Amino acid sequence: MITSINDFNNVFFIGVAGTGMSAIAQYLKGIGKDVSGSDRYFHPGQPNETKEKLEAEGIRCFLQNGEGITNETDLVVVSTAVEDTVEEVIKAKQLNIPIIKRAELLAVIARSKKTIAVGGTSGKSTTSAMLFDILQHAGMQPSIISGAGLTSIIKEGKIGNAKVGSGDWLVIEADESDGSIVNYTPEVGLLLNIDKDHKEIDVLMDVFDQFKKNTSQFFVVNQSHALAKKLSANPAHNFSVDAGDDAAFHASNFHQHGFSISFDIEHEVLSEVERSPFTIHAVGRHNMENALAAATVANLIGVPLSTAAEALKNYEGIYRRHQIIGQKNNVWLIDDYAHNPAKCAASIEACQPIAKKVIAWFQPHGYGPTKFLRHDFVEEISRALRPQDEIWMSEIFYAGGTAVKDISANDLITDLKAKGVDAFFVENRNELVESMRPHFTEDCVLLLMGARDPSLELFAKTVWEQL
Repeated sequence: MITSINDFNNVFFIGVAGTGMSAIAQYLKGIGKDVSGSDRYFHPGQPNETKEKLEAEGIRCFLQNGEGITNETDLVVVSTAVEDTVEEVIKAKQLNIPIIKRAELLAVIARSKKTIAVGGTSGKSTTSAMLFDILQHAGMQPSIISGAGLTSIIKEGKIGNAKVGSGDWLVIEADESDGSIVNYTPEVGLLLNIDKDHKEIDVLMDVFDQFKKNTSQFFVVNQSHALAKKLSANPAHNFSVDAGDDAAFHASNFHQHGFSISFDIEHEVLSEVERSPFTIHAVGRHNMENALAAATVANLIGVPLSTAAEALKNYEGIYRRHQIIGQKNNVWLIDDYAHNPAKCAASIEACQPIAKKVIAWFQPHGYGPTKFLRHDFVEEISRALRPQDEIWMSEIFYAGGTAVKDISANDLITDLKAKGVDAFFVENRNELVESMRPHFTEDCVLLLMGARDPSLELFAKTVWEQL
């Protein structure tokens, strides 16, 4: 039974290249553990950037054939995607090595630090990165275990989704999609929003309510999100972008100028108001909310709003979150991780101030999730699009396994067309640029959206080359 960070030393990750797994692997290596792992995407003689960066950190990488697990291994970590039939799981059981889920291990790590757990169905990675930057700028030497690479850390030649600091605070993402958020007992719990994603709303409300009960010091809620507001513990700890409610922290005066946003944050205490102007190299109102959330949490643990504003002036963003690839032949190319209905809509809306026309492309992932969210995708995307904008889709990403392929992305396109939207289906994404080339104008954005597919970064580079 693993209950403490001191209960193991030699740990092996099955699926170590995954974003969540590689982050924990790097963190454990950073605190002195002996770390190794394997991944199905590691192949003999084929370069793999994630593998190279892990090995540069001193993490040994193996093919997923069992050779990396030995009698010296005292803990094996698996993600929810790793099935019991995987050869390495079978070997670990034969050797009586404890096997733990990624989320369970993250909970063990979190208990070893003062933890801020960032929860919600959208914005976790961005808010975590902003909060990490603020605490670091304030001299608090925080640690982070994130679901996406921070550009500032990537520049150091690392994957970017983890860093060990010498301070007391650890920032983590608390994932609701697999229910693992209920494993954490953080000092600070942050709830950004609640939208249908993976689970029905009533299930999500129960999960986030338990998250609230598990938080020991500050439970911070976005009061401008109606469902999140229902779980408010104390308005003095909350934030909002809506005027007139009783949250202690407010953002207002939002403006977007190209690829930058500006706004003010106010904090009212005992009838006195502290106000700080913020300017961030990011797009969209949702990033104002993310920054407001990060600044609120930082303030509650002792960081002035003015310090948060100074920190976020230099915010460099995170991997595949409205990542600007560049502009070519009058087309801005932007790559984004958006993958649920609310995120796709927010991503489209964030691009609209940049150009007169937005051409959005989306690759859904998973047949089950796409079927579950079909109606919501159609409603949110059709609402977000202006008359001149377009939505394109390619076929659903299939990661393997036993999924029933009983829906196509073209079904969503058919639904969108029925609502009067300019919607197009290109089954093979390799034919995308040539198919949409006649639709490009002198002032447009091509927005790529999708998640889970590890080849999406390469796809964005290919699209750039073809523009």
